[in-house]
Amino acid sequence: MSNQNEEPGHKLSRREFLGTGAVAGAASLLPGGSEADAQGRLAGTQSASVQAPSPATMAREVGAAMPPTHVEPAVKRPGSDLMVEVLRDLDIEFVVGNTGSTFEGLQESIINYGDTPNVMPEFITALHEESAVDMCQGYARCEGKPICAAVSGAIGMQHAAMAVYQAFLGEAPVIILVGRENLGPRQSQTADDIAGIVRAYTKWDAQPETIEEALDALQEAYRQATTPPCGPVVVVLDSEVQKQEAGDLQVPAFRPATIPTISAADAEHIATGLVAADNPRFNVGRFRTPEGIRRAIELAELVGASVDTRATSGPMSFPQTHHLSGPGFDENVDYELGLELPGAQASITGPHLRTLDDRDIIGIGFGTIRDPVLPQRDTSGDFDRVADAEASLPLLIDAVRAKLHERARTTITARTTKHRKTNRDVRVAALREAVEARRAGWDASPISTARMYAELWSLIRDHDWCLASGTIFSGFHNVALWDHDRPYSYLGMYPAAALGYVLGCSTGASLAAKARDRIVINIQGDGDFNYTPGSIWTAAHHKLPMLTIMHNNRAYHMEVMYLQHVAGVRGRGTDRMHIGTTFRDPYIDYAKIAAGYGMKSEGPISDPNELHAALERGVNTVLNGEPYLIDVISQPR
Repeated sequence: MSNQNEEPGHKLSRREFLGTGAVAGAASLLPGGSEADAQGRLAGTQSASVQAPSPATMAREVGAAMPPTHVEPAVKRPGSDLMVEVLRDLDIEFVVGNTGSTFEGLQESIINYGDTPNVMPEFITALHEESAVDMCQGYARCEGKPICAAVSGAIGMQHAAMAVYQAFLGEAPVIILVGRENLGPRQSQTADDIAGIVRAYTKWDAQPETIEEALDALQEAYRQATTPPCGPVVVVLDSEVQKQEAGDLQVPAFRPATIPTISAADAEHIATGLVAADNPRFNVGRFRTPEGIRRAIELAELVGASVDTRATSGPMSFPQTHHLSGPGFDENVDYELGLELPGAQASITGPHLRTLDDRDIIGIGFGTIRDPVLPQRDTSGDFDRVADAEASLPLLIDAVRAKLHERARTTITARTTKHRKTNRDVRVAALREAVEARRAGWDASPISTARMYAELWSLIRDHDWCLASGTIFSGFHNVALWDHDRPYSYLGMYPAAALGYVLGCSTGASLAAKARDRIVINIQGDGDFNYTPGSIWTAAHHKLPMLTIMHNNRAYHMEVMYLQHVAGVRGRGTDRMHIGTTFRDPYIDYAKIAAGYGMKSEGPISDPNELHAALERGVNTVLNGEPYLIDVISQPR
């Protein structure tokens, strides 16, 4: 078909099309812009940037594409409005999602419904469903309570599946809301049993068929997610249910879950043993909320117990700077209390431990979400209790206080003094050793990860901060060089050791930190970054307080080591181990990627003498309300 504006016998060439049709199209993106404006801007003769289409333009386009055939009466009280009321009642601060037409009813209610729309919850745009769920994990690890991820249909759930698995292994309370369209144009992207995609690694799921059932399901999802052992849950919401008229239906009153605790008799028994012990010791795992850590500190101080934690692998569960945190003085441990430890509650052998026959071993906890019931041991004098340690600690604290006679107090004071001195000496020696061991590579290029942590610590130590990224790939230098003394100061490792997690988790931690004047540190591996870089845009868009430092060793370094080992065992050379494991030809410019997403950034930095100034600029930028990325060319770990 010929163009009406063409001269007879003249066909529009590709060059003419690009010079006319494309320019005219560009002009439509410029509010009030002409074709001449577009010509100039595309040629670079004008500096004004291209803007998004105006609301009026978008309305015209929607109207042209979908002209109304008749006017339907408006739904006065859609079901999704009531769903938002439930989320507000549950104190859900954010719904994080990659917008999808299967949950547009819910999204519209979030951003338009109520006296203060888009507040409690606020809709946070993620650029990938995996990142959305990871953000929910980061938030939950800081706050000890859930927010929601919104994903669209079966395809959205498949994208999110890896993050759901991470949340499962990490016991993060995350609520995943899945939009489902059974009748409309998105029917091809749905499934009869969407929750079945991730059922093997979720705690609970529901697919309600009515508005009333949906409201009940949302409340039950919260109870399930936050009841120990915590974990991810799924609610599938049909788009039709979101849009149905709710009429006079009211939101039901929420009934919080009852968290199981030890009995009063158990508390009495354990308290008797703790007060009578010569040298008690606590082994502390993961608590549900920051309150658990505060209670554990209180109990340890009451009885003068030394405390062991998983400082290198798990989240911060007891302040490493506390005077009771560490091995304690050199005397046999005769009473061991495990709090929320997976598997066995205590070590069978080790330094400063009496034999099993001479040592009382007590456990309180749920084990793990995969094996929630702890094995009941039938060992004389020992017992485990399947109960929530955090909820049980107040009972135990009260029972101990009632038994603290004057002689016991004197013994505990003396024991505490010995622990304080020993643990201080151990920390000083460890720090001195760490500093000396890393000094040799201080001026090396690529930059040592130890120097990166040390230089950064000098800039953040006086601020409220959170290290959201796991440190397995960057040497665990934070353990020796930083003081982890707050419940959120270290969020722990990749729960499933799967790449793509860290940036989303750090962004979610930043959502929690924004209202608390806290800076979030993300030591970001380059391999992990390349799985889900879109979280950079979310952080930039919402001006989240996140400092990302690229640990850019330009490789999947762990895989390099594995291949080197295999080649060595087989007697082959290692000069080809870069194939399939490194990022070469071309190198990736992460500062430019961040800038493209709208985040302030700099790098790559390879000169160690430039590192401190760059870190200082980054910290100051974040403290002033904007995220920042620094690309650091670094040693493997």
